[in-house]
Amino acid sequence: MCEDFNQYLLPTFFLDFDNAEVAAFAGDVCRGKMTAMEKAVALYYAVRDRIRYDPYDLQYSQTAMKASAVLKKQSGYCVAKAVLLAAVGRHQGIPCRLGFADVTNHLSTARLRAMMGTDLFVYHGYTEMYLNDRWVKATPAFNLSLCAKFGVLPLEFDGTCDSVFHAYDAHGQKHMEYVRDHGHFADLPFARIFAVYGATYPKFFEHFGGAETHDFAADAEEEIRKS
Repeated sequence: MCEDFNQYLLPTFFLDFDNAEVAAFAGDVCRGKMTAMEKAVALYYAVRDRIRYDPYDLQYSQTAMKASAVLKKQSGYCVAKAVLLAAVGRHQGIPCRLGFADVTNHLSTARLRAMMGTDLFVYHGYTEMYLNDRWVKATPAFNLSLCAKFGVLPLEFDGTCDSVFHAYDAHGQKHMEYVRDHGHFADLPFARIFAVYGATYPKFFEHFGGAETHDFAADAEEEIRKS
């Protein structure tokens, strides 16, 4: 491993695995796991399923995007969950970095689509973990219970193959399409991605600071009940 990998092992403001709660979470999940591969897989499923996916958690706040904040809230959107996975991976000595891509997302609700004004999710986030001398993509966004509600095949991760969104759901309907790759980063490019979010989703950000709250899983259940 060359010296350049050191940047993928260090704590940062966002990937704050030096936080006691983040460190304890990583340690508990990896207890009894001997290899980097075993630890990576265990961490992936812990973040995927213990942290609820909720795009309404998106807010313009650096503090809210820290791994420790995501862990404390127990919910987050794709980038927030990728930050947490990268942080706990680094805690266990696994080089980790963040990757971003624009995707069309058909796992959505009418309310979310109305707020966003599009089905294009810009700067969708995932984690890349260095295992067996190669970078492997891990996408812990959609928790298992949410996938069941939407009829979407959950993303699995074995540490050897890229875990990226399926093009079609369990019923053969369009699910995800990768439109543009933004590359990878050693830390969260907060200013860059939120500048794009603000330009792409101006109506979405109008909802922040108000009294109304939203719950993505509840939205999904309501739409399914009415369908």
